[in-house]
Amino acid sequence: MARDPSGLAQRALSIAPFHVMRLLARAREMEAAGRRVVHMEIGEPDFPAPQPVLEAGRRALAAALTHYTPARGLPELRAAISEHYLSRFGVAVDPERILITPGASGGLELLLAALLDPGDGVLMADPGYPCNRHLVRLFGGLVYGVPVGPETGYQLTADHLDAVWRPEVRVVMVASPSNPTGTLLPAAELARLYAVVRERGACLLVDEIYQGLVYGSGDSTALAAGSEGLFVVNSFSKYFGMTGWRLGWVVAPPEAVEVLDRLAQNLYLAAPTPSQHAALAAFEPETLAILEARRQEFERRRDFLLPALTELGFRFPARPEGAFYLYADCSALTDDSEDFATRLLDHEAVAVTPGRDFGANAPERYLRFAYTTGLDALAEGVSRIARFLGVVPNG
Repeated sequence: MARDPSGLAQRALSIAPFHVMRLLARAREMEAAGRRVVHMEIGEPDFPAPQPVLEAGRRALAAALTHYTPARGLPELRAAISEHYLSRFGVAVDPERILITPGASGGLELLLAALLDPGDGVLMADPGYPCNRHLVRLFGGLVYGVPVGPETGYQLTADHLDAVWRPEVRVVMVASPSNPTGTLLPAAELARLYAVVRERGACLLVDEIYQGLVYGSGDSTALAAGSEGLFVVNSFSKYFGMTGWRLGWVVAPPEAVEVLDRLAQNLYLAAPTPSQHAALAAFEPETLAILEARRQEFERRRDFLLPALTELGFRFPARPEGAFYLYADCSALTDDSEDFATRLLDHEAVAVTPGRDFGANAPERYLRFAYTTGLDALAEGVSRIARFLGVVPNG
């Protein structure tokens, strides 16, 4: 294959952008011109980091706690995460199995670097978080997106594996709660999937980045299913509201930790030190009470937005039970979700994410709505969408 004239690697050139960034850039231009945009495209909580976390961060800076930590992270933070698994889920996780990472993205990079050789295959649900497939390609892996639908809650299950399995598959990736669908993989199904993946000699990588943001059912962790060949990535960004602090963690089988430690030393050396000290406050009772109140607020937003959009003609064949997203089937309203999102922004200043960002499984049928803004803004957004569609909602 001829080298690109730019001199850039093909694997880098093949990484697709976030298509929604075009819409976000347009939204920012509109705001700069004085127009008020209702943002339902951004997957970032609108709440700031909890006050105890902010105060712990300030104390760390005042004490000049800014030097490198061990590559695995602060021992105190790893111990706090271990205690969190025990107290919240009743699952004992040795702190030695926990590594602190620069965001969940850093954790995903770390795990894929450890698990993939060039040509190894990774199975994942389509639709799914776009960076998953992009990072697999970056490390030379082969992405096998499995079309999933409402009959499984848009989740990859054990029943899919017989039909899609290939000899080169090394990793199966799932997410619960999921981005973009907000659906959960029930604990029993996850355990079944894990068993089948292990029988086939592969590893299971579980994205639990939205853990804690669950509505109407109990929260859980894949770590209850076992440890051998099971890798979990988590984050302080979503439930804990610490997006800009760039902090996450991974839990790995004991036999993988030393390799991950060496890779971390080479990839990023250590996660941000002030952020790690601040995160020690994330598990304090005062902080957890704040986070529970915010979880309830997200649930109220979902319970407003879901029926409001349904009334306008959007369909939700699988009920979202977590995260802060609604993955709406808009096929009754348009045959091109990207064009719909573009026109909605231009005409009514409402920003949503078209399905194109999340895979190749009928993306033109879907839009993702993020309820990461207050109820008043969501109500205004619904009113504008109704006007755009020429619909007058009941009531």
